[in-house]
Amino acid sequence: MRSVGTVLALVVLATVVATFARRWRIPAPSLLVVAGLAVALMPGTPEIQISPEIIGLVVLPPLLYASAEELPWRELRAVWKPVGVLSIGLVLASAAAVGAVASLVTPLSWQMALVLGAVLASTDPVAVTALGRRLALPPKVQVLVQAESLFNDATSLVLFRVAVSVAVASAAVGWGAAAGEFALLAGGGMLIGGAVAGVVTLIRRRTEDPVLETVIALVTPYAAYVLAEAAHASGVTSVVVAGVVLGGRGDRLTNARIRLQLHAVYGTVVFLLESVVFSLIGLALPAQVRALSDGDRAWPLYALAVAATLITMRMLWLAPLSAVVQRKGGIQRMNWRVPVVLTWAGTRGVVPLAAALSIPVTTPAGATLTERPLVLVLTTSVVVTTLVVQGFTLASVVRRSGIALEPDHTEREEAQARCSLAHAGLSRLDEISELEAVPDIVLDRLRRGLTARIEDASDRLGQPDGDGSPTESADLTYRQLRRDLITVEEAELQRLYDQHRISDTTRRRLQRSLDLEEARLADAYGLPRD
Repeated sequence: MRSVGTVLALVVLATVVATFARRWRIPAPSLLVVAGLAVALMPGTPEIQISPEIIGLVVLPPLLYASAEELPWRELRAVWKPVGVLSIGLVLASAAAVGAVASLVTPLSWQMALVLGAVLASTDPVAVTALGRRLALPPKVQVLVQAESLFNDATSLVLFRVAVSVAVASAAVGWGAAAGEFALLAGGGMLIGGAVAGVVTLIRRRTEDPVLETVIALVTPYAAYVLAEAAHASGVTSVVVAGVVLGGRGDRLTNARIRLQLHAVYGTVVFLLESVVFSLIGLALPAQVRALSDGDRAWPLYALAVAATLITMRMLWLAPLSAVVQRKGGIQRMNWRVPVVLTWAGTRGVVPLAAALSIPVTTPAGATLTERPLVLVLTTSVVVTTLVVQGFTLASVVRRSGIALEPDHTEREEAQARCSLAHAGLSRLDEISELEAVPDIVLDRLRRGLTARIEDASDRLGQPDGDGSPTESADLTYRQLRRDLITVEEAELQRLYDQHRISDTTRRRLQRSLDLEEARLADAYGLPRD
C-alpha cells in the first residue's frame, strides 16, 4: 500500500461498513466486498497492491486460530470421517474439474488451468466462519462446514505446489513425491501445532498475569504458523490444531477475569482483521482487471463458468455422502436439505487469494508468466462471486431448508441448563449449611437468588437484587460462598455438555455469564482470583 494514510483510511472504512452490517443483520464479509468494489471504482482511489506475505503472515494466523478455537471437540469427533472425505476427495475432484473447465473455456493453458483449480479447490475457513456465525445451524452441520474449511489446506497446498512446478518449471509430476509432501505438510503441521499447544498450556497454567496471558494468546497463532512454515510443513494446519487443542481446554487454563479479557481483545483483533481483509478483496479486483490483456476481456463469463463448476462438484460429492451418512444413522427417507445447505456454504475467500498472489511472476528462465494476471482475476472474481451471491443468500437458503434451529429451541435449552445449574448450587448450599456455621442472612440471600433463577429461567434469568443492607461481614461471606457455588455450577455446566444435553454455543454463553459474575465479585471486594 502507498502510505500509512491509505491503511488508516481502509481500516476506518472497513470498520464503519462492518458496524453497519452488524446493525442491519447483513453478512459483513459480503457487504465489505461490495464496499471495497465501490470504493475501488471511484475516481482518484489509489491502486491497492496486496502482498501475499501480509495476508499469509499477518492476517491469516489470528483469524484461523479464532475459528479453530470455536470448533467444539465433541462435535468434531462425530464428523471426522466426512470431514476427511471432503478435505481430500472433494478438493482433488474440484481441482480436476475446474482445471478441465478452465482449459476448455478460457485462454489458459492446461498447466495454468490446473494451477487455478488447485487455488480454488478448497473452501475458505475465514469466510465460512464469518458467514456461519449468524446462522442457527445444527451443531454437527456447523462443525462439518467449519472443520472441512479448516482441514483441507494441506491437500490444496500440495496440489498448488505440484501445479505451479508444472506450469512454471515444466517439471514432471511425481505423485510419490507429492504424497510424501502431503504427509509432511499435514503431519508436520499437526505435530508442530500440538507441540505449540502443549508448551502454551504449560505456560498459561503457571501464570495469572492478565497482560502476559493476553500477549501469549496473541503470539500463539503466529508462533505455530512461523515454526511450521520454517519446517516446510503447513502453517495453516499447525495454527488450526493449536487452536482446536487450546480452545477445548481454555476454560481450565485461566480464571474468569482473564477469560473475559482475552475474549474482548481477540474479538477486537478478529473484527478489525476480517473487516480489512474482506474490503481488500473488493478493492483489489478492479486493478487486477486493468492488468489483463485485450484477449482476456471475457473474464466475467470465465469466472461464472468456474464458480458454477465448483458448486456443481460440491453438490455431486455432498449428495451421495449425505445419503450414506443418513442411511448409516438409520434414516430410510433421504433428507436432501442438508447437502443443499452444505453446498451453498462452501464459499471461497482469503486463503485462495493469498495462494494466487504467491504465483511467481516469472519462470526460472526469466520469462514473464503471461497467464498469471488472468489467474489472479479469475480467483478474485470467483471469491467475490461466492462471498456476494452465496453470502447474501445463505441465510435464506438455511431458513427455507428448515434445518435451522428455532430461537425457541436455543432459549429452552439455555433455560433448562440454567435451572440445572441453580439446582446444583442449591444442593451445595444445603451441604454448606449442614457443615459450617454460616449466618442465616447469607444462606437466605443465596437461596433466594438461586430459587429466583429457577423460577425465571424461561425469561432469560437476571441477577437477584439482594436483600437490603446486610452487614459488611455478612456481605463478604455471601460473596465468598457465591464464588464457591459458581465453581459448583461450572462443574454442572461441564457435566451437561459432556452428556450432550446442551450445545457448545449454550455452554460458552453460560460460562461467560458465570465469568462475568465471578469477575464482579472479585472486583467488588478484592477477593483472590483463583
